Amino acid sequence: MKIMGENAKVIALAGKGGVGKTSLSAAIVRVLTEQKPDAKILAIDADPAVGLSTALGVTVGETLDDIRLRVAADVTGKLNKTEDILAEAKYRLFDAMQETNGFAFLAIGRPEAEGCYCAINSYLRNVIELLVKDFDYVVIDGEAGIEQINRRVMDRVNNLILVSDQSKKGLSIISTIKDVSDKMMMCDEVGCIINRAMDPGRIDFSDINGAPVLAIIEQDRNLLKMDMDGASIFELDGNTALIQGAASALDKLGILK
Repeated sequence: MKIMGENAKVIALAGKGGVGKTSLSAAIVRVLTEQKPDAKILAIDADPAVGLSTALGVTVGETLDDIRLRVAADVTGKLNKTEDILAEAKYRLFDAMQETNGFAFLAIGRPEAEGCYCAINSYLRNVIELLVKDFDYVVIDGEAGIEQINRRVMDRVNNLILVSDQSKKGLSIISTIKDVSDKMMMCDEVGCIINRAMDPGRIDFSDINGAPVLAIIEQDRNLLKMDMDGASIFELDGNTALIQGAASALDKLGILK
């Protein structure tokens, strides 16, 4: 296994629910696998709704929360140091990862207990820090809204991509996320993607709250059909707006160079 260490790129996506963030995350994974075939790529579904697995054509086995609970049960009374517990978790994480189409996949899962996701979100932060040195690219499909950033689940990323549609609500949410990320995250670059644009010609802004617009992606009927059929992003025509927009955004961020 190639270890890139500090050269690893962590790409996180955030935004309002229902704007196509998960499909875009999947598109980014696909573009990376095609243009960086020798790279080690990890896709993390950090949204408890667990939609990225379907978009990538992956069957979810053991989730991050399953591992958290199993490790906690197994090490009770045996391991006391945090680093020892995380080392045990890392071993099991690699064993549980799904590997296909040139990338590895890990889902956060949905805790059995209702209510607060504090425990699993805290664990996710440690896992991201733990795994990043073992991959060249880590793509994180974040939970809709601002909670994971506000709780510093993703407190160190190279590129934060804020996703919105043309709605005022969606644009307002990513503007707020930008404000919070400036205070709560260590991030090299922040950019925006306007997805599912119904009338791209009416979008005349170049940035949102200081974050440049990396791509404007039109609504795509092929993507709608893919979603209805439950097909994976790898079955979508590479010339579609979503794939081309994802590639353009990554290129502007310097990730494909």
